[in-house]
Amino acid sequence: MENLNKIYLSWSDVDKLIDNIIPQLQNHRYAVIIAITRGGIIPSGIVAERLGIQQVLVASIDFYQDEEHNLDWPIFMQFPADSFLIGKQVLIVDDIWDRGKQMVSIMERVELANGRPTSVVLHYKPHRSQFEDKSPNFYAATVEAQDWIIYPWEVERLGKLELS
Repeated sequence: MENLNKIYLSWSDVDKLIDNIIPQLQNHRYAVIIAITRGGIIPSGIVAERLGIQQVLVASIDFYQDEEHNLDWPIFMQFPADSFLIGKQVLIVDDIWDRGKQMVSIMERVELANGRPTSVVLHYKPHRSQFEDKSPNFYAATVEAQDWIIYPWEVERLGKLELS
C-alpha cells in the first residue's frame, strides 16, 4: 500500500460527482435503491432525494480475509427480502468500485430475487477491478489504482485511524 495518492474530497466535490451521474439516471424508473454499507449510504441518500425515490434499502456484505478466514463467497450481514426486489428496477449505490466484489455480489443477489439491478458508484478503479467482463453501469469518475479516495464523511474516522 505504499505510494498511495490520498485524494481528499469536499462536500462540494461529492455534489459535483453526483451532478455528473444524475442526468444518466433520470431516463430510468428505479423503484428501489440499495445502499451498500458503509460508503454507499450517503451517496444513495443524495441520489434518492434527487431522483425522488422513496424506498432506500441497505445491504451489508463482507468477505472475511484474515488468518482464519479467506472466503471467496460473501457473507451477507444485511440484505433486503426478495419481496422488495421481485420485478423491480433496483439502483445499487456505493462510493467506489475498487475490486468490484461487493457490487457484483449484490447485483447477482438482486438478479436471483428476480430484480433488475443497475450499479452506480462515484469512483471506478478499472485497473483494480477483479472482473474484466464487468464494470459499474454508471460512474462519475475513474481513478488510478494507487488513488485512495477520502470522502468527507470519512475524514473524522480516518484521522482516528492515523493517530492510532
